[in-house]
Amino acid sequence: MSPSDVTLGGDGKQIVCGDTHKKPQSASNLRMKAVRAVLVGMVLLASALAADYQRGAMIRFARIYLTPDTSSSVLGSIDRGRDLVVLETTPGWVHVTANLTEEKTVTGWIVDKGVIRAGQADGDRILYGEAVDSEDQASRAHGRNNAAQDAMHLYYRVAEYFPQSPFAGEAMYRAADIRWQIEKSDIGTRPSAKEKEAFLREGMNEQFMKEVIKKFPGTKWADLAAFHLIENKLCGDWQGDPKCPAKEADYYEKYASDHPQSPATAEALYDAAWRYAALIEMYKTDEQPKKSEESKARAIAVAQKVASQYPQSDWGARAQRLLYLIGQGVPTYGNSIE
Repeated sequence: MSPSDVTLGGDGKQIVCGDTHKKPQSASNLRMKAVRAVLVGMVLLASALAADYQRGAMIRFARIYLTPDTSSSVLGSIDRGRDLVVLETTPGWVHVTANLTEEKTVTGWIVDKGVIRAGQADGDRILYGEAVDSEDQASRAHGRNNAAQDAMHLYYRVAEYFPQSPFAGEAMYRAADIRWQIEKSDIGTRPSAKEKEAFLREGMNEQFMKEVIKKFPGTKWADLAAFHLIENKLCGDWQGDPKCPAKEADYYEKYASDHPQSPATAEALYDAAWRYAALIEMYKTDEQPKKSEESKARAIAVAQKVASQYPQSDWGARAQRLLYLIGQGVPTYGNSIE
């Protein structure tokens, strides 16, 4: 398994991104597919509202038949979390218009098992539970193919169909997080990923993170989504230019200031402290001793803040280590060996 086949899910588990025997999709393709998915969803929603039909999503893999009979022609298959509109029902069967992929929609019949309708009692818990299970499958080396994508769609359906659910905010964030990390994994394999300036490389699609911020403002999920957005501003490779870590440290300190209650605040402060520490050696190399000392002072100040405010966290411990290295004069950036 190559590194591009692996990412992390919303709960920090390792996720296998789809079928590792298939060629990875580019971020531009993923972005285009995401746009198509939104458009298809809008068409399905418009149809549902116009005819007073129900929307729904699958929590199992199912075949779509031409008629309500398993001996009839198979028109396609639908994965977990895919959007559909229920047109009519007959004993044991559901007539649906289903969004099979971002590009393909089919109308046909499916066995009435595993279809969760919008507004259904406990439907949010069932969809969320299936999403968690799919995410767990994706974390396994031999888990179900495309389980990460299934989890992404299922989480999104929770927030879409059950906006008042106590799971809605986290579900929308998890969906955005999985999509973000799939794109990030793909983008990281490209030569442009090493470009110094952020504008010279393709970034991750921000649409779904911004949707979390818009729909769930003031929540930790909005805070976490905002933390992700910093990644699109970072240099691909510093290339020895101190402007990169200096600018990035500012981004992280500003985030910590703007989101003091975020679960990512300690991490943001550590990221800033580590960059200031890196500047100590970078400015020494550039023969700018004054800036080197200023960076050292800022690194110590920010690292002490992390160590004192978050002493029981991983970031607090890492900040304490960083303080020790700085105090010992051990370079934290570069290949300097004494």
